[in-house]
Amino acid sequence: MFERPAAGSGSAQSAILVQLDFGEQDFAERLEEFRMLATSAGASTADVVYGKRSRPDAATFAGKGKVQEIKDAATLHDVDVVIFNHDLAPGQQRNLEREIGRRVVDRSSLILDIFAQRARSHEGKLQVELAQLQHLATRLVRGWTHLERQKGGIGLRGPGETQLETDRRLLSKRVAMLKERLKQYERQRQVQRRARSRREVLAVSLVGYTNAGKSTLFNALTKAASYAADQLFATLDTTSRRLFIPEAGPIVISDTVGFIRDLPHSLVAAFHATLEETAQADLLLHVVDSASPDRDQQMAAVAAVLDEIGAGQVPQIVVWNKIDATHAAPGVERDECDRLARIRVSAKSGAGLDLLRAALAEVARSRADMHDELTHVDAA
Repeated sequence: MFERPAAGSGSAQSAILVQLDFGEQDFAERLEEFRMLATSAGASTADVVYGKRSRPDAATFAGKGKVQEIKDAATLHDVDVVIFNHDLAPGQQRNLEREIGRRVVDRSSLILDIFAQRARSHEGKLQVELAQLQHLATRLVRGWTHLERQKGGIGLRGPGETQLETDRRLLSKRVAMLKERLKQYERQRQVQRRARSRREVLAVSLVGYTNAGKSTLFNALTKAASYAADQLFATLDTTSRRLFIPEAGPIVISDTVGFIRDLPHSLVAAFHATLEETAQADLLLHVVDSASPDRDQQMAAVAAVLDEIGAGQVPQIVVWNKIDATHAAPGVERDECDRLARIRVSAKSGAGLDLLRAALAEVARSRADMHDELTHVDAA
């Protein structure tokens, strides 16, 4: 029976990165983002293997010749792990590990590993564990044939159960328990949202691609001390602070997890309760790294996730961040209906933050005026 190769010892693991080109226009940007993901996970890149294909190989994703190239590179550099910037089917992952003789990790598993390292709050850890178990469930069903051996299962196994069946049953029980605990957190947030609604407090959520500068902007606006770093997924746990702006009253602003293209569906599902806070917001500040050459694709990826969590229709203002790197001037742009559309700022230097505060005040006043009009109509 096939046994998975053991993981390397130590915190930093050497890795071969694999990215295949299936005709995407942004191949170079995806590769650079992949390098950052691997670094964020604690991997030391020994080599990068890439090539062109018209479509994935059904058995090994990469094809026989490319798998041999990966195996040769892994042997040459004596790496611990081979990481694919693609999602692999359980069978493909098993076949690759058998051929290469190294652990193989796909994109979803890599992102899940980073989330596991970054989670700080109890809820965040529960969400990550749920996502990991849901991802593992597909591997138990179709991937790891070596788990089917009979093993000692005193006190655990039912009559005639194989190890695979025992693993699936225990995993299912753990998933159910995690979902119930997360529901409790969701109920707490619903109570908090109702309290804010009764007080008519404007709820603002910062959203954007990972490493766009959301936490830096959050800290600059609220004088908070949320963790901010030049790395992917520096922030996982949602943090909320009250921001007071003269003539606008109190505003609750929330810093949220960054999005990324091809975000694993198991993560979106596990973080649903947290992401629902975004869908229930009155306003989204879509923070964009204006210095990134890949910003248009990043904005499209954020829009796709917002649609998936039901936040696509929430009013939105684009915050064009990092203008200190592009030498652009702070400013406010409006659409054809004179509505706020884009604000150019630098969260790092503070340039343009006064314009952003003024924009939030404008939105708050407009919301208050609309509430007053509705109140008068109801009274009449």
